[in-house]
Amino acid sequence: MANRPEQLLQKARQFDQQALAEIYDLFSDALYAYAFKHVGKAQVAEDLVAETFQRFLSSLERGGGPNDHLQAYLYRITHNLITDLYRREPPPSLELDTELLIEDGPGPAGQLAEQQEAERVRKALRLLTPEQRQVVVLKFLEGWTTQEISQALNKSQGAVKALQHRGIAALQRVLIDDQNPDPELENQ
Repeated sequence: MANRPEQLLQKARQFDQQALAEIYDLFSDALYAYAFKHVGKAQVAEDLVAETFQRFLSSLERGGGPNDHLQAYLYRITHNLITDLYRREPPPSLELDTELLIEDGPGPAGQLAEQQEAERVRKALRLLTPEQRQVVVLKFLEGWTTQEISQALNKSQGAVKALQHRGIAALQRVLIDDQNPDPELENQ
């Protein structure tokens, strides 16, 4: 399977419809999941994946595109589109309605709490630099190795580890500080 994406890429450069369809089938679900984890909206994630493949095809038409590492190339396009989206729409504040979190059961309140927590983490991720966000998501949500991330970003493994460390530290500061209750509210 390691050679399969490169073989497909060679056929795609000749605009082989079967190869293009296989590339889409091979990567579209993972790209959608990656985009959805960032934006939290199904339609926006679908649009980002569609735009990713549109840019990939346009690049092939111009004689460009990746020579290898097709997966990394497609993720980079998707990541850049997400970054552009964040630039156009600044992230909302991290305020959380604590009254909605009082009941933490498996019912609707529990589901709402999970949705709010996921949205809270997405908002916190938006506060990271684009490179930190990409490294953290690829490492912890997509399960990539440090070496794979290093190749995808054209950075040394040390640089990837540094970005990961700074990103995790920033997330901890944002998420933990946001959870600490206001001391004035406790006294009431």
